[in-house]
Order: sequence, then structure tokens, then C-alpha cells
Amino acid sequence: MPRPGRRAVLAALAVLGLLVAGAMAFAAEEAGAPRRFAGEAVRVVPFAEGLEHPWAIAFLPDGRLLVTEREGRLRVVDRSGQLMPPIAGVPQVAARGQGGLLDVALDPAFATNRLVYLSYSEPRPDGAATSVARGRLSEDFSKLSDLQVIFRQQPGHSGGNHFGSRLVFAPDGMLFVTLGDRFDLMDKAQDLSTTLGKVVRIAPDGSIPADNPFRDRPGARPEIFSYGHRNVQAGVIEPATGRLWTVEHGPRGGDEVNRPEAGKNYGWPVIAYGRHYSGAKIGVGTRKEGMEQPLFYWDPSIAPSGAAFYSADLLPAFRGQLFVGALAGQALVEVKIRDGAVTGEERLALGKRIRDVRQGPDGALWLATDDTGEILRVVPAAGK
Repeated sequence: MPRPGRRAVLAALAVLGLLVAGAMAFAAEEAGAPRRFAGEAVRVVPFAEGLEHPWAIAFLPDGRLLVTEREGRLRVVDRSGQLMPPIAGVPQVAARGQGGLLDVALDPAFATNRLVYLSYSEPRPDGAATSVARGRLSEDFSKLSDLQVIFRQQPGHSGGNHFGSRLVFAPDGMLFVTLGDRFDLMDKAQDLSTTLGKVVRIAPDGSIPADNPFRDRPGARPEIFSYGHRNVQAGVIEPATGRLWTVEHGPRGGDEVNRPEAGKNYGWPVIAYGRHYSGAKIGVGTRKEGMEQPLFYWDPSIAPSGAAFYSADLLPAFRGQLFVGALAGQALVEVKIRDGAVTGEERLALGKRIRDVRQGPDGALWLATDDTGEILRVVPAAGK
């Protein structure tokens, strides 16, 4: 047998070195060992386990968590990390492919009205589509009552991909809902008669705000705020400005960070920084007049999911920065922001699919892992 050449040996050693380094990083994370990330010495520590594909986290006023499981369960996780029984009264979901029970958000006046909002893939006669329902959480956290569907994406579709969806309350009390293009229907992201591939803006009861950009345009859906999106799985309000930021999945490359503005077109599938899974070119390329450019994009893709702006004091170097979960990238990603512009990124490798990211009332960053069913906390290395 011929001996391998020097170049092949060096390449093999390099790959081995990367594997060892990655294994050491993951081992350090599992042990809660200090690691340097985004200007801070941090540890990643477990809080809860035993969840099935957790999709979203919301913090109750007393510090407990509401967590959605994609299969259709809504749970409370108590302050010690114990899972409570599933909450009754959750709407039926089409739990197939990427669909199921998705985001959860508390009404801004939850302390007095106890309203909880859920986005989910709703079974329909023509397949399924993303819907938003709200219900009143009982005082003992055991059930939702008075359930009402306040929004339904149109049209439905039989496929199981690209449902979105995040729920984001704006400072003016309106509700943003981010929506996917349903993959097979991607061209509808440019069609204002549908809510595929859109960000919509509604009042908490589902009514249409008077200042929505397409409210008075014939043939357009009045709830649309922005369009030309692919599959937006992160939406968050920037504390310093009150503006909406979104992060969406690209195809092969081209995951995007955007700051949607009323009535604007973000290009999908006419322009994109990526290619179809077949390798074919998308649309006309990366630019077209009248279509907005992303603030930042990833190529290759990280498959981004939930995100949070950091505004607490526990991790001072994090303040003002955007933190994004990565599914395929299996990391927590800091999107570095300065004067409203994205200047770069940094990654904390975790070896787990990060589905949601939230800032907790304790100042920690809280993460939900899609594959291992955990809730994790990112805390100072010297903290608990």
C-alpha cells in the first residue's frame, strides 16, 4: 500500500485537531467551565431538561417560565427547573415537518388580564397555515380559557415547511407576527394578496391598525407590514429605538438580519445572498431597485432561530447587542451592532441546536435546545 503524501497527512491532522478542539469546547460547556464570549467570561449552565422540541420561552411575572413544545404542549417550568403537567385548552396543531406549537408571548397587561398569545400551524381543509390564538391562563396555571383565533395566514398549504413564526409586541401595543413563505409557495412572498412570506401587524384583538401601510390598497391584505421574506424565525424589539429587527432563514446561504420598515419589500425570492438547494441561482441575484438589502447575512447558513437584544447589567459587555440562536450552526451567535449597523459576529459553540434565546429577569440569557430538550442559562463565569 502506498504511503500517504505529506499534504494528506497534514490535512488529516488538521481535521483531527478541529475535532478534538470541538470536543473539548463541548466538554467544557457540559461541565459549565468558564469560556470567553462577546467580551465576557461566561458559563453555560443547565436549568431544565426533559422537554420535547421546545420552541419558545416566555417569563411569567413570578419568574416561572412558559415553554411551548412543538408537538402541541404548553408547559410551566417552575423556578427550580421542574416541568409541570401540560396546560389544557391549547389549540390543536398540525405537528408535522416544521409545524406545530411555535411561539408564546404574554400580553403587555398580563398581570391584570392573564392573556397568553400562541402562534402555531393550524390544521385547515387545504392543509395547514400559521395562526395566532390568545387565551386566558388560569390562576393555577393549569388551563387556557376563552381561546380565540385572532389571525389566520392565507392561504393554507399541504406542505410541512416554513411556518415562521415569532410574536413581538411593539412599544405602541401592536403585535407583529412573522410568517414563512411555506417553501413550495415562495413566489407568493411577493404577492400582497397573501400573507405568505410577510411580517404582519395587528392589534391584540386581531383588528387592523389604522396606519398599516397596505390597509387602503385594493387587492392587498391590510395586515401586511413588510413583505418579500423567506422564513422569519426571530423577531425582537431593539430596546434603545423601539424598532423591530428580524432574522430569517436563507436557502443554501443567505440567512438575513433585517430591520423591517412599513411597506418595504425585502426581496425574496427575487434577490437573495444564497442559492437554491439544487445549486441553482435565485432570481436576479443579490440586488434589485426597490428591494431592501439585509443589514447582515450569513453564508454558509447557520439556520437562525430565536433572538434577543441584551439590555441587563449582569453581563455588561453584552448590552446593546443582538444574540441569535443557531440550529445547524449549533451555537449562540452575537451579532455586533454599533450605531445601528452590524459590524460582525462572534459564536459560542454549544454542540446543540439552539431554538430560542431570551433575556431573563435575572439578567442571564436563557436558551432552549431543539434536539436535547433543555433550557440553559448563560451567566457570568463567577455567577450561579
